[in-house]
Amino acid sequence: MDYYLITAIKAAALMGFLLLTLLYLQWIERKVIAHVQVRIGPSRVGPHGLLQPVADSLKLLLKEDLVPPHVNKFLYLLAPFLAVTLALLSYAVIPFGPEIEILGVRTRLQLADLDIAVLFVLAVSSMTVYAVVLAGWASNSKYPLLGALRSAAQMISYELPLALAVAAPLLLANTLNLREIVERQHGYYFGLLPRWNVFQLPAPQIVSLVVFVIAMFAETNRVPFDLPEAENELVAGFHTEYSSMKFAAFFMAEYANMITISAMATLLFLGGWLPPWPASLGSNWAPTVLFGGAGALALYHGLNAARARDRRTLPVVAAGFFALALLFAVPRFHPLLVPPFWFLAKVGLLLWIFMWVRGTLPRFRYDQLMRFAWGTLFPIAVVNLVVTALLVAVFGGA
Repeated sequence: MDYYLITAIKAAALMGFLLLTLLYLQWIERKVIAHVQVRIGPSRVGPHGLLQPVADSLKLLLKEDLVPPHVNKFLYLLAPFLAVTLALLSYAVIPFGPEIEILGVRTRLQLADLDIAVLFVLAVSSMTVYAVVLAGWASNSKYPLLGALRSAAQMISYELPLALAVAAPLLLANTLNLREIVERQHGYYFGLLPRWNVFQLPAPQIVSLVVFVIAMFAETNRVPFDLPEAENELVAGFHTEYSSMKFAAFFMAEYANMITISAMATLLFLGGWLPPWPASLGSNWAPTVLFGGAGALALYHGLNAARARDRRTLPVVAAGFFALALLFAVPRFHPLLVPPFWFLAKVGLLLWIFMWVRGTLPRFRYDQLMRFAWGTLFPIAVVNLVVTALLVAVFGGA
């Protein structure tokens, strides 16, 4: 009975955290891009624009839900549902931390511990192209169809280098279980350099990580590879004919896929929930220092605010940071809180790279996109895999 209760608690906590993250990830992205472009971003709805995602959600929820008369209605309605379902399915096998004890029961910080979790995530993510293709074809309109065809060619092309980039660290770990992959990255070289796959001997996977990061932009249809929804060419691409919550479903799926692929990069290359330096050197106290410093900075700006509302809002933000710092300062909570902190910090860094690139780089031409996949990225991934296999065969893996 305790097992089912703990599983239900984990599922509810995961879905609540995930939905809240998806709601505010767009707000964070708009703020990041605004700072990159020397703007202020959302600021009107709520303090610092914090209620902007709620306003956007209400607007989409209350907006008239139009279904064009010329569409294939069943497939037209199936596409956004399929996009969201497939985007959320992968989270069932992603581990967020090690095995811990809750209410006297030992449990892992994941819903399902599959021995073939890597294959499961790759299989589910490869099926997301069906949602885009169905949306474009069922809309019975030329611009969505062109966007769908672009997406199919793009995602199939970039899945090959992405799969090869994934295969290289699997040779080091000799397992398809995501939890075991992380556990085999435990330890440090010279007592300081982490044994993450990106650094791990005999074949550090720096090239694989770079290939994976580039391919993950294309797989999630993000700038500079957002050709399936290029507004200057295709109006809005594959979702041109969608409105209301069906339109929002595609963006929810896009952000969910961003989190999934960032989590996979963290688990495969960056040590998952393992800290970047040993606990003996204070890695367990890094969250306390970080949140404490953030609270002090927010309090300073609140006391020396240039705007009247900042004098009210920033001290509240500072109190929240100080509360988190105190929570992480309790040694008893370290096994429960510190591993997920490091996992989320690494995922957050990769998500920030998504946002930074969107605010920095222009969109590629479609011929450049395909030529880069087949002429550059794919050969590099093949050579890296062959070299990794040779080094593992000669010197041995984990």
